[in-house]
Amino acid sequence: MTQKVLVIEDEPTLARLLSYNLSQEGYDTTVIDHGAEGLQVALQRSFDLIILDIMLPGMNGFEILSRLRQNGNRTPVIVLTARNAEEEVVQGLKRGADDYMTKPFGVAELLARVSAVLRRTGNDETKVTESTDKVITAGDLSIYPERYEVILNGETVPLRPKEFEVLLYLVQRPGMVITRDDLMNVVWGFDYIGGQRTVDVHVSSLRKKLELGQQSVEIESIRGVGYKLVMPKKLGSSN
Repeated sequence: MTQKVLVIEDEPTLARLLSYNLSQEGYDTTVIDHGAEGLQVALQRSFDLIILDIMLPGMNGFEILSRLRQNGNRTPVIVLTARNAEEEVVQGLKRGADDYMTKPFGVAELLARVSAVLRRTGNDETKVTESTDKVITAGDLSIYPERYEVILNGETVPLRPKEFEVLLYLVQRPGMVITRDDLMNVVWGFDYIGGQRTVDVHVSSLRKKLELGQQSVEIESIRGVGYKLVMPKKLGSSN
């Protein structure tokens, strides 16, 4: 059964980013951009998870969270807090939040948190029957999303977290041209203040670490746009 996620977030760019990537992961996603309306939807409909921003028009996230718990709604909640806002984190957890993310954040990390919260709270029906060592295979690579681990020819490839997230995003979209902006938004967060050079540096480092595989994937540069992951040709192929 498809799991349902409610996103209560009023920042349009972030809301679209979350909606798109959650949908790509197979979640049925509903986005509400107003606090009071978000609370009403959360109380009237059944969801497996709520992603809740703290600063919202109409009603802030703290009040929404308190009202949900007072009404006996135990749906897991991940709150989105401002940078360096320790007090928001503490308040959110005290009011019944299950986890939190501090802005700016990479979407890849958020998706990992979503999966972890659903699994921890017993609502991850689509994944609890799978092996805890879920693996994605691409050529010589074995990629373990839950462990942030990559194996190449039997050896662990020492990737930094952001390198792993770039690789995972590309591997999950083989043959698709991914822009630098897409990678920046998904891996580093939509309001990351660094330049696109950050993406290029991480891709360059990834390429060097994957060179040892005879059938390793190739990250192809698309001039002026971004990158595309090319799957290895099968041995014996004539073209």
